Amino acid sequence: LGGAGSRIPGVGIGAAPLHGAGMSGAGMSGPAVAQRGGGQQQSAEEVYHHVQDLRVAERREHALLELSKRRESLTDLAPILWHSFGTIVALIQEIVCIYPQLSPPPTLTAPASNRVCNSLALLQCVASHPETRPLFLKAHIPLLLYPFLNTVSKDRPFEYLRLTSLGVIGALVKVDDAEVISFLLQTEIIPLCLRIMETGSELSKTVATFIVQKLLLDDMGLTYICATAERFYAVSSVLAKMVNTLQQNPSIRLLKHVIRCYLRLSDNARAREALRQCLPECLQADPTLQHLPEPIMNCLREDSATKRWLLSLLQNLNLR
Repeated sequence: LGGAGSRIPGVGIGAAPLHGAGMSGAGMSGPAVAQRGGGQQQSAEEVYHHVQDLRVAERREHALLELSKRRESLTDLAPILWHSFGTIVALIQEIVCIYPQLSPPPTLTAPASNRVCNSLALLQCVASHPETRPLFLKAHIPLLLYPFLNTVSKDRPFEYLRLTSLGVIGALVKVDDAEVISFLLQTEIIPLCLRIMETGSELSKTVATFIVQKLLLDDMGLTYICATAERFYAVSSVLAKMVNTLQQNPSIRLLKHVIRCYLRLSDNARAREALRQCLPECLQADPTLQHLPEPIMNCLREDSATKRWLLSLLQNLNLR
């Protein structure tokens, strides 16, 4: 991968001490780990022991499973993972050790996929947290997921791996952060997402399209994609193929992201002119939206926001 982040700089991942955790061996103690939703506080010792177990090969798989199951209920798990000694290195080790299983002929098994996906779930927690997100980017850890996004096998272990990897990138872009957008635009994330949007499962397509949508919604991302005809047509042609596919296999959640991408592209003058020529006919054939293809019309009945976006798109293009 070229551009920024083609190598992992030495930034001391996970070398800082765990703040206030009292990680001083097997008898460590500390404050309870806060849970979301105001529920009972969970024993800090139990969480910290699982974190310590990540550094022990024989106990790592169980620790990965336990921590990944609890990640959404623990508000400060991400800082604990990042600042505890050796933890992030252990998660990275889990990722890179299955790279050989991706090469043709692929040998990735379901148990191996599940295990690395538990590691990715913990990294998604780190990517989502405001304290650890900048550190996660500075270490260029998202690039370690790109080999998973670059796979094409439709077998379930690969699909699960792609979807979980997309979830990590989706967590990064979910919060509007110019640093995240700037980082991702210097990598191969757009071509990787476009291929998944074209060939992946419905759920993978939805997450990949959401990522492209979030990139477009940032002015930096819109400018980047519309800077050259090649980039614009790479995106618009995949969107057009998706619209055609949605006529056979309707999905409101997927159509919503596709229409939102088109609407955002129409905010750029050059892209707006091009879209007048290449917007799929089924979206522009009926300015009143009363006689659209039935699968798309049914989707729009389910989601008034998407219908408004389509009307705004047609207005921007002077097609209604």
